[in-house]
Amino acid sequence: MAQVPQPLDALAVRTWCGLALKALGQAREEIDAINVYPVADGDTGTNLYLTVESAAAAVEAVFAGYEAGGTQRPTLADAVRAMAHGALIGARGNSGTILAQLLRGMAQVLAADGSPAHTDAQGLRLALRRAADSAREAVAHPVEGTVLTVASAAADAATDAATDAATGAEENCAGVARAAYEGARTALAATPGQLAVLERAGVVDAGGRGLVAVLAALVETFTGESPRVAEGPGRGTHTRGDAHSGMSVDDAHARVHGDDIYARVLDDSRHVSEECAGAPADEGGPAYEVIYLLEADDTAVARLRHRLDALGDSLVVVGGDGLWNVHVHVDDAGAAVEAGVEAGRPYRIRITHFAAGDVHTTRAGRPPREPVQRAVVAVVPGEGLAGLYQEAGATTVLARPGEPPASGELVQAVRRAHAREVVLLPNDADLRHTAAAAAEQARTEGVRVALIPTRSAVQGIAALAVHEPERRFDEDVVAMTSAAGATRYAEVTVAERQSWTMAGICQAGDVLGLIDGDVAVIGSDVTVTAETVLDRMLAAGGEMVTLVLGDETPESVATRLESRVRETYLAVDTVVYRGGRQGPLLLIGVE
Repeated sequence: MAQVPQPLDALAVRTWCGLALKALGQAREEIDAINVYPVADGDTGTNLYLTVESAAAAVEAVFAGYEAGGTQRPTLADAVRAMAHGALIGARGNSGTILAQLLRGMAQVLAADGSPAHTDAQGLRLALRRAADSAREAVAHPVEGTVLTVASAAADAATDAATDAATGAEENCAGVARAAYEGARTALAATPGQLAVLERAGVVDAGGRGLVAVLAALVETFTGESPRVAEGPGRGTHTRGDAHSGMSVDDAHARVHGDDIYARVLDDSRHVSEECAGAPADEGGPAYEVIYLLEADDTAVARLRHRLDALGDSLVVVGGDGLWNVHVHVDDAGAAVEAGVEAGRPYRIRITHFAAGDVHTTRAGRPPREPVQRAVVAVVPGEGLAGLYQEAGATTVLARPGEPPASGELVQAVRRAHAREVVLLPNDADLRHTAAAAAEQARTEGVRVALIPTRSAVQGIAALAVHEPERRFDEDVVAMTSAAGATRYAEVTVAERQSWTMAGICQAGDVLGLIDGDVAVIGSDVTVTAETVLDRMLAAGGEMVTLVLGDETPESVATRLESRVRETYLAVDTVVYRGGRQGPLLLIGVE
C-alpha cells in the first residue's frame, strides 16, 4: 500500500529534526572516529548531534507553546525559524556551525513572506540551494572535499530532479529529498579524492557523513522509509593515487570499524599539509578552538571576519539579524575574544585547547591519558560558580538564563571528565530528566554514573564540600546526597509578568523570594525580601548560610544579610560567592 506523501509543513520539520537527531545519535561514534579534518580532535559526530539536539528542542518548544495556548499548530515559518535559531545558538564545532547555517539558509526560503509556493517541492529545491550557497558564503576559505562539497552536490541533485524521467511528472518533496540524499551520498564517497588528508587516512569527510545522515532523515520524513546510508556508489573503486576515483561509503565504513582506526587516523593526521590545514604541518594547526555567540550589526561582523581571518583558520561566521555564531581556530584565544568584544557583545564563549585531548581521541598521535578513578560533573548557572566548582575539581557545564543544557552537553562533559566513575549534579529540578538521559547514555559507554538530584547550585556546593574521591564510590555518593538533602535552598528574583503564586498575585517588577522552589515572599526591595526569606529558612535551624550573588546584585545586600545572621543567629556561619550572570539576583543555601 502506497503511503500518503508527507506535506512540507511544521509537522514535517518536527519529524525531520527528531529523525535527524536519532540518526546522528546512532552514527555519532562512527563520525567521531573518522574526524581528521580540519583538526583530528574526534568530535564532529558529537558536535553535529548537539547542534541538531538544540534545533529539535527549539522546534518542540514552539509546538508546546501552541498546545499550551490551545491554538492551532505552528506554521511552517514558525517551525523552520525555530529550527534555525535553535541550531544557531546550540552549534558546536566547525561542522556544527556550518550545519546551523545550512538550516538557516533553508529557513530563509521556507519562511519567506508571501511565498506559498515555497511549501512544495520547488520550495524544497530552492531551500536546499540557498542552504548550500549560504554555508559556503559563511566559511572564510571554502575547501572542497568537505561538508560544503556534499551540501552543494545535494542542492545540484535536487535542482536536477525537477521532473520524473519516466513519467515527466513534477517531483514531490519526497522525490526532491531522495535526489538530494543520493547526490550527497555520491559526493561523500568522492571526498577522499578531493582532500589529501582524507585520502591518507582512508576515510570520507566526517562533516559530510553527518550531512548524509541528516538528509537520509529528510527522506524518511517524506516517505516513511529510511534509506541505507551505508550503501554507497562506486563500491570498491577507490585506489590510492587516483584523485578522481571515489571511495564507496561501504568501504569507508569498513575502514572505520577496523580496530586500528584511531592509530591510523592519528598517524595520518600528523601529515596534514599546509594547503589542507592552513597551518604549518609540523605544528598541526592553531592550538585553540574559539566559539561564541555574538550580538552585533552586519558592518561590525564584516570587520570581525577580516580580523579573525588574520588571526587563525577554519573561520566560520553564521547567523544574521543581529545574532551570530562565531567559530575560529587560533593560537591567541584572548585576541579572538577581544575581537568579538570590539564587534559587539560576545557570550557563551567556549575555548577548547586541542592539545589537551579528550576521551574521543588524542592529538598528533600522543598516547591517550589514563582515566582518573572518579570525577564530579556539575551544571552551574554562572561563570563565578563555574570557577568555584572547577577549583574544587569538578567538570562544569554552564547553564545560562533561558538556555538549559541538552543531554548531549552533559554526556560530553562526562566524557571530558575522563573518569571511570562520575557523580552528576544537575543543580536544577527542571534538568532531572535531561540528567537522567545523560547518565544512561554514559553508562552504555562503560562509565559508572551516580545522579544526585540536586535542585540548586547551593545544594551542589554542599555535596561537593563532602566529596572524597578516596572513599568507596557508594559511600561517597551517600555522603554527597545526604549533604545536598540537608541543604534548604532559596532564590531572590524579579517577576517578569503578572502571575498567581503561593504567596498571592505578583506584578511584573515585583521582587520574589522562592523557598524550595515555591514563591514564599513578594516584595518591592531586594534586601528586605532577602532578609525575610533568610529569616524563614533559619527559623527551622541551620549551621551554615551560603549566599551567591548575581552580577547585578550590589555587595550591600550580602553585607546586610551577613550582619543579620551575625546579630540574630548564634553559631551560624556565612559564606559569600559571586555567581556572575546566573539569572536570580541571589541564591541562598542553609545547611
